[in-house]
Amino acid sequence: MSKKIEKLFKSYRDQLIHLAKLYGVVEIRSYARSSKRLTISQLELLLIKNRIKLPINRSSDKAIAKQELKENSIRNIYLSFAFIFFIGCLVTMRPYIKNVVNEVKFTYVAEEYKTTKITKSEKIKKKKTKKIQEPEFVQEHDNTISLNSETASNLFNDLGYDLKGVRAGQKVKPIYLTKLPKDLKTLGDTKKKRELFIKIILPLILDENEKIINDRKKLFKILGKNFNTVGERVWLKRRFKEYKIDDQDLAKLKMRMDIIPVSLAIAQAANESGWGTSRFALEGNALFGQWTWSKKGISPKNKDPNQSHKILQFQILKASVRAYKNNLNTHNAYKEFREVRAQLRQEGKQIIGLDLTKYIKNYAAIGEKYVAIIEDIIEKNSLTDFDRANLLPTKLKKGVAL
Repeated sequence: MSKKIEKLFKSYRDQLIHLAKLYGVVEIRSYARSSKRLTISQLELLLIKNRIKLPINRSSDKAIAKQELKENSIRNIYLSFAFIFFIGCLVTMRPYIKNVVNEVKFTYVAEEYKTTKITKSEKIKKKKTKKIQEPEFVQEHDNTISLNSETASNLFNDLGYDLKGVRAGQKVKPIYLTKLPKDLKTLGDTKKKRELFIKIILPLILDENEKIINDRKKLFKILGKNFNTVGERVWLKRRFKEYKIDDQDLAKLKMRMDIIPVSLAIAQAANESGWGTSRFALEGNALFGQWTWSKKGISPKNKDPNQSHKILQFQILKASVRAYKNNLNTHNAYKEFREVRAQLRQEGKQIIGLDLTKYIKNYAAIGEKYVAIIEDIIEKNSLTDFDRANLLPTKLKKGVAL
C-alpha cells in the first residue's frame, strides 16, 4: 500500500495526508474543518498514534525541517504582502478618511449649534404674550435663524473655520447664513468685521460655483454623445432658459455656463454692501446692489427724482449670489468678460479675479474708476488666495443653513 501511495504522490506530506484520509483518521477531518495546516511531524504523529505504517521513503529530520521552513517562509511572504497592501490602502485612503472625519465633526457641531439656537428662540417666543408680526422676508429653509456677529464668530470658531487655514489650502465648511448679522456695522474692529463678512459669503459663492462646475461636466458629457436621452434634452432646455439663450446655441451656452472668480465676487459684494453694513444688505440681503424697476426692492434714500429704480431684495443671501452670477453670465454688458474667461479656459489657465476686473467696468456708472476700486479691494485684502478655495465635501446636499 505504501509503495502505491509513493508513486501517486511526489510530496511526502501529501502521502501522509492521503494515508490519514484513507484510514479515516478523525483528527485530520477536525483540522480540515478548522482550516489549520498541520506540519509533517504532526501528521506523522497522528499516523503513528493510529498505528498506520509510514511511507518507506520517509524524509530525514533535516529534510522535514527544511520543508517546514520553506512552507513557513512562503506563508510569511504572503502575510508580508498582505500587510504591505493594508498599509498602502491606509496611506491612500488617509485623505478620504480625514474628509469623512471632518464632515462628521462639521455636521455634528453645526446641527448641535443650530438645534441649540432654535430651542432658545422657541423659549423666547413662548415667553412673549403679545402677537409678533410676521417677518418681512419668508425664509427659504425650515428652522433658519438670524445670528448676531458674536454668535456667528463663535460658530465658525467651533467648526475650525478660519481664513488663515483656507488660504493655506483648508477646505471651506459648507455652512450658509441666510442673513447677515444685524450688528455687523457695530463691530469696532475693521479687520474682524471684514473677516467675518468674508467667512459668511465665501461658502455661498463656492457653492454656486460648484453647481456651475457640475453643470459644465454634464454639458460636456452630453455634447460628447451621438444620441441624447429625453432627460438630457429636457436638462438642456432648462439650461438654455436659465442662461437666456433663445436660439439654443450650444457654443453660447458653453461660454455663459462658467464660474465667477471668487476674489471678484467677494470684492464686488464688499464694495456694493459696505462690507455687509449697508441698509440694502441688512434689510434685503442685497449683496451686489442690483437694480430693479419691476420686482420687489428697496428704494434708495435721496435718490434722483427722475430715477425710478430700486435695489433688488432677496429672501436669503444665497439668492443674491445666484442673481449676481446670472447677471454676469447673461447680460450683454459683460459679453467681453465672458469671452476673455472662455479664452482663459481654452488656454488651460486658472480663472483669477484680477485677470477679469477690467471687463466689469459697465457694472457701475463710474466705469474705469469702479474697476480700480475693485482691484484695490482684491489686492489690499489678498482675496486672490480664495480663487483656489474649495468646499468641504459633505453628504448634506444643502450644507447647513442658519
